[in-house]
Amino acid sequence: MKFFYFAAFLLLFTLSGFTQKTVVTETEQNINGVPRKGQQISIQLDAKLVEKAWENYLKEKVGKLTSKNILTSNKGIYTIEQGKIEAVASTPLRIVSKVDVTEGGTLVWWSLDMGSAYVNKDATPQQYEAAETILRDFARKLYREDVARQVIDAEKVLANTQAEEQRVIKAADEIKRNIEKNKQRRIELEAELAQNAQELNQLNLDTENNLKQQATAKQNVENMRQAVEVVKNKVNLIE
Repeated sequence: MKFFYFAAFLLLFTLSGFTQKTVVTETEQNINGVPRKGQQISIQLDAKLVEKAWENYLKEKVGKLTSKNILTSNKGIYTIEQGKIEAVASTPLRIVSKVDVTEGGTLVWWSLDMGSAYVNKDATPQQYEAAETILRDFARKLYREDVARQVIDAEKVLANTQAEEQRVIKAADEIKRNIEKNKQRRIELEAELAQNAQELNQLNLDTENNLKQQATAKQNVENMRQAVEVVKNKVNLIE
């Protein structure tokens, strides 16, 4: 049964790898009444995990957060007023981001405002490509970490399965030893029964011989009694 679960686990693990895609699309969202162009990527992982990882990314990777570019969050919307992403632009960026949960996965969306324009595919293709790479690398990193966790889980299942296999083998060896012990005990019992039968036969013979001896002894007693009577009668014959 455990082997079946392990095989199913590996099958699920293998199939899940083919569904993890890192495709970035350009979309526009209305944030607090303001339409903003941006990019989004769908990540097929737990929403809480993705959101926490994205929040940490914004805190740790988007420049060094100071009093000027502090990360704020309001109703799931993250904002950095003067973020710095060297790969995208040398000047500060106003970054607005949002994480949404959908049936197709967890959507990570962000809008990068360069001041003069939003980073977009047509007007700023170079900056768009750099930002796209960041999103894709972020998703790939999460997928790799998820695969690593799956590998650890699979190895645990494998270890447990191997332990179960060893337990079953050990149990089989114990059963074999018990069977051999049972066979040996049966041989011993059969030998004891044969010896017991011989002893019983001898006892029966001894009983028969004893009965004959008793009969002989009884006859001897009777003969001696008669002899005593004869001797007693001799006294009566004395004149």
